[in-house]
Amino acid sequence: MPGSELFLDVSDLEPPEPLVKVLTEAERLEPGQYLHMRHRREPCLLYPNLDKRGFSHLTQASSEGHYHVFIWSRGDTAAERAARSAAGVSAGE
Repeated sequence: MPGSELFLDVSDLEPPEPLVKVLTEAERLEPGQYLHMRHRREPCLLYPNLDKRGFSHLTQASSEGHYHVFIWSRGDTAAERAARSAAGVSAGE
């Protein structure tokens, strides 16, 4: 389904499990899908791994102290639009 979200809450997991789980799930994304990850800290080691594997991402910190990372396959405009919309961010930001 175009623009569909897969949600993964890794906030209770200890390293390196969040990184492994997110990379595994990202590899399973279908065209039009994006992954929405929730974590208790900013996953700095995740970003270069996503970049190397051909994914784009957007990170937002919530007022509750969690980080929300939206991940989609680079070049998948439907998934990017949906992820940015879910994050409340326009395409130019």
